[in-house]
Amino acid sequence: MATDIGPLSVLPADREDIELHTADGLTLVGEVARPAASVPAATLLTLHPLPTHGGFMDSHVFRKAAWRLPALADLAVVRFNTRGTSSPRGTSEGAFDGGEAERFDVAALLEYGEFHDLPRRWLVGWSFGTELILKHGADPSIEGAILLSPPLHRASDADLDAWAQFGKPVTILVPELDDFLRPDEARERFARIPQATLIAGEGMKHLWVGESAVRWVLEQIVAVVNPDALPLAWQWDGPLESAES
Repeated sequence: MATDIGPLSVLPADREDIELHTADGLTLVGEVARPAASVPAATLLTLHPLPTHGGFMDSHVFRKAAWRLPALADLAVVRFNTRGTSSPRGTSEGAFDGGEAERFDVAALLEYGEFHDLPRRWLVGWSFGTELILKHGADPSIEGAILLSPPLHRASDADLDAWAQFGKPVTILVPELDDFLRPDEARERFARIPQATLIAGEGMKHLWVGESAVRWVLEQIVAVVNPDALPLAWQWDGPLESAES
């Protein structure tokens, strides 16, 4: 009998605690979730929101992506804590550096995906994570990037121009009611990247609060990286666990 997929539903996947190792000598903690019975169709390499304001690898959109998308969309999802960030998984070594030394964290994430044969890798950043992608993520090993709620506080026009030259696709999800950058301004700023596609989240806010917002974001991500998996099912006929709130 099919069961509704709710906010705490955890679908089957092969989940493994991992460590990333940076070129400046730090160990960062994380997790990879892979489809339980198939080779991934694509991979999400995620970068979380600002750790000084509560962002970490378990920020809810990425946590739910790891709980759902291996089963619903045949995706592998890699999450980790950037330097100095803690979560129930543990604490990554080092200290927050405002997006500068975090370039080593981004490089370690890219290296992990490449060396562990995770296919068709996409960088997916949320808020601060989008700044890390725009500043440090233009690497030939990726298929492209997906940006959730980009504030464009740290990323400069020069960073956007570098992505324009890089040429890989960029999809930008901007909440209509974002606290930092709303769709009209975002269209103006991201016009520097001709291969960028901007999608406005009607009625949504920076933190994508609520199950309807999360489902919308996950469907937009899947539409980019594995559209054959759409529409996503929101019921599950099989084993289902429930996480603690």
